[in-house]
Amino acid sequence: MIAWAHVIFVMERKHRQILKQLFPEDIIGKHLVVLDIEDNYQFNDPELIDILKASLQNYL
Repeated sequence: MIAWAHVIFVMERKHRQILKQLFPEDIIGKHLVVLDIEDNYQFNDPELIDILKASLQNYL
């Protein structure tokens, strides 16, 4: 999935580092955006959804 992406969003800086370590060739030329959202929410948490909507507003 990384190969076709133009922009990759991650919640934390450590996630960006993990992607760089695991897929160094696949992320060349990709725009990596760190949202600076702590990854401590449950799946479909309404609070997280609100935070993501606000954080991604300029990209949608």
